[in-house]
Amino acid sequence: MKNKILIFGKGFIGTRIHETLGGEITEKLIQCYKDAELEIRKFNPEILINAIGYTGKHNVDDCEKDIDGTLLSNTFVPIYLAEVCLRNKIKFVHISSGCIYDFDYNNPAPITEEDPPKYWKLFYSRTKIYSEQALLNFCKDLNFLILRIRIPLDNRHHPKNILSKLLKYKDRIIDVPNSITYIPDFLEALKHLIKIDARGLFDVVNDGALKYSELLDVYKKFVPDFNYKIIELKDLKLTRTNLILSVDKLKKTGFPIRDIHEVLEECVKGFLNYS
Repeated sequence: MKNKILIFGKGFIGTRIHETLGGEITEKLIQCYKDAELEIRKFNPEILINAIGYTGKHNVDDCEKDIDGTLLSNTFVPIYLAEVCLRNKIKFVHISSGCIYDFDYNNPAPITEEDPPKYWKLFYSRTKIYSEQALLNFCKDLNFLILRIRIPLDNRHHPKNILSKLLKYKDRIIDVPNSITYIPDFLEALKHLIKIDARGLFDVVNDGALKYSELLDVYKKFVPDFNYKIIELKDLKLTRTNLILSVDKLKKTGFPIRDIHEVLEECVKGFLNYS
């Protein structure tokens, strides 16, 4: 891209963004405003993308074990970066999370960007709500863009890829429809939204809702010896969000959004061929 881009966070999402958009990427540990300011002076970007976030070493329950670190990564760092962008007239793109809602599967209307978040049961979710709500106050007047992703699915191996996770926990598969972000499509949506200089909040997931069994059945087509076991959600005995997000706002920007079921075979083939 023509714009000078600086990506904060060299994890799963940040690395994939860097591979697609280019620019610079930094692993700088941001502990205060000054840390962010020094990186801005070093790289002088026109667009800053924040992909820093802590979801736990193994899962989101780990966030409870490091309250200060989780608050720093998920709440305070986005605010530090927003402030440095405001002061330096830089477009700020923040990668947020859709795991911030309760959902009524008896009345399954997809959640829109206008619906206030209200999932307080997970500390991880609360830290994402804190930062998102703070940043939303700026979006009306400043060049800020917030992208909510949810349950990332990728066509390559990574511990944070839901396919990698499901293959690991194959004996504990819940079968609840969920919104999913297919990473190759997310990257195209990110390029599109930057190109049109979009501002505000967007849910960036694929159309439709996916049950994990549907993904694993496609995997089983290529790996017939693979088997999995479905359990009831209550038997998982973990606090988790399950929900469906609306993609209507993203569609209105002119971006073609594929249904999640359209990408499954492509995803699995890429995953199996990835080395």
